[in-house]
Amino acid sequence: MGPVKAAVGDLVLTFMWVFCASTFGILTSEIAAVVGVQAQFWPSMLITTAIVFVFVFVFNVIADILGGASFNPTGTAAFYAAGLGGDSLISMAIRFPAQAAGAVGGALAIVEVMPPKYKHMLGGPSLKVDLHTGAIAEGVLTFLITFAVLVIILKGPRSNIVKTWLLAMATVVLVVAGGAYTGPSMNPANDCPSFESPVAAVHTAICRNHNDLVWPTGEVFGVLEWKVMAFGWAYLNKWHDTWDQFYVYWICPFIGAILAAWVFRVVFPPPAPPAKKQKKK
Repeated sequence: MGPVKAAVGDLVLTFMWVFCASTFGILTSEIAAVVGVQAQFWPSMLITTAIVFVFVFVFNVIADILGGASFNPTGTAAFYAAGLGGDSLISMAIRFPAQAAGAVGGALAIVEVMPPKYKHMLGGPSLKVDLHTGAIAEGVLTFLITFAVLVIILKGPRSNIVKTWLLAMATVVLVVAGGAYTGPSMNPANDCPSFESPVAAVHTAICRNHNDLVWPTGEVFGVLEWKVMAFGWAYLNKWHDTWDQFYVYWICPFIGAILAAWVFRVVFPPPAPPAKKQKKK
């Protein structure tokens, strides 16, 4: 597929993902309310994991239909650094702006159609610590999710259903771990590790009427919004062109993703090419 056609597919897929992912918190809240577990953390987290599993599975099918489209710039960079896929530096230079534009469009669209009573559940990542601590956290989290994705996809089980469930679980764990630092995003254009950031929706669903919720670490969390659309929501909040946004949500995730790809190549080196047989004279 040519780079322009790939970029168009990325734009469409990213738009759809940001639009749909913004409803995860609402879906979690409503389902948890129906089954009577809205005040319980673990059942709500299981609901969110199931929601993410379904959407990621569906979007994998859509991505295949669009010729291998992606909504995660760090994922594209990681597969390139790992020596996988058919991208080049030129194709990525075309695809990344398309993904960012799709994220902006998706965020704008969901704000327009979301009913007023749910708009408080929309939002993007935000720093909860100092700049450098947030940057390190975002880089480490992106490293971990990228390495997990590479292992699950390339070395994991053969079943696509099992792979998707493992990806959803990895996302949940890392978002819980990073919630007190940067949101987190782990995806400059929109978050989600290709897989990234559903559990903030759990935070919203659980803490909606429980602002004094105490986590096992003893830290108190207030209402946390959905944190997946880094650039799209930064654009809406008028801080997409700041150094903080670029440093924390672009530079460090790319560094983390590329380092994860390099480590993956060291831990799982590609097989040596078969030696050519010499013709007998």
